[in-house]
Amino acid sequence: MKKTSNKIVFFGSGPVAAESLRLLQKHIEVEAVITKSSTQYEMKAVAENSPVLTANSKIELDSLLVEQKFTSRLAVLIDFGIIVSQKVIDNFELGIINSHFSILPEWRGADPITFAILSGQEVTGVSLMMLVEAMDEGPLVEYGEQPLNGSETGPVLTEKLIKLSDALLKHDLPRVFSGEAKGGVPQSVTKRSVSYSRKLTKEDGILDFNKTAKELEAEIRAFIEWPKSRTEIAGKDVVITKAQVDPKASGTIGQVFKTNDKKLGIYTNSGALIVLELKPAGKKAMPVDAFLAGYGNKI
Repeated sequence: MKKTSNKIVFFGSGPVAAESLRLLQKHIEVEAVITKSSTQYEMKAVAENSPVLTANSKIELDSLLVEQKFTSRLAVLIDFGIIVSQKVIDNFELGIINSHFSILPEWRGADPITFAILSGQEVTGVSLMMLVEAMDEGPLVEYGEQPLNGSETGPVLTEKLIKLSDALLKHDLPRVFSGEAKGGVPQSVTKRSVSYSRKLTKEDGILDFNKTAKELEAEIRAFIEWPKSRTEIAGKDVVITKAQVDPKASGTIGQVFKTNDKKLGIYTNSGALIVLELKPAGKKAMPVDAFLAGYGNKI
């Protein structure tokens, strides 16, 4: 595919940014990549002919943009993880486009994909936003929707949103360069309410059976890569990797039981969490019947 004559500087850190960069390079020239020191080799592995520069703080980023003189009029930022000052934004005549993985102003903040799953919503998406110093409050260039069916895990939804993001950037970057999409529109155009996601902690992965089975099943899908959904069953520390909900079951909250069809259940505040797959500490993930074959006599 022929690339456009315009070029960009890319800001991003980590696997989502790396895959986004790999796709983006197919249809636009990238003058330089700016990332954190901890992810520079990951970004270098996918950067084609672009220098990879590093900054680890707002101050370092400001200094880098003073030292480096880019000819790009526009930059793209995806999952960067560093606050970008107005000074840096002003280095680019057309500004910086942030591809944010929600339909803004819904799920502003650090982890919109996880919170889309946790909230049980039916639609999420990607927003192309003109970056401003306030967190995720810039005007929208475009947004696209991604339906959810209630079975998505964090990695599956992430992959879908990376592809949606790339499709939007492919379509809309030329519009920004031409001036057709200059400035963007207020986020209120999406008719979404303002909500905020946050960074997860390891403690978020501890299953709390005072929650509903529906909430816990969503956590298992959302947390499957990190922080993982952890509990103790039959005296073993385990990570539950796949489960379903029995909304009608009731019993003592937190009690583990065997089902009639040789599965394992845990009573919650509402319904039971039916465990289908789990990973005991130090072992590989296994179907629940394999776990019961070894530890079922302790339940």
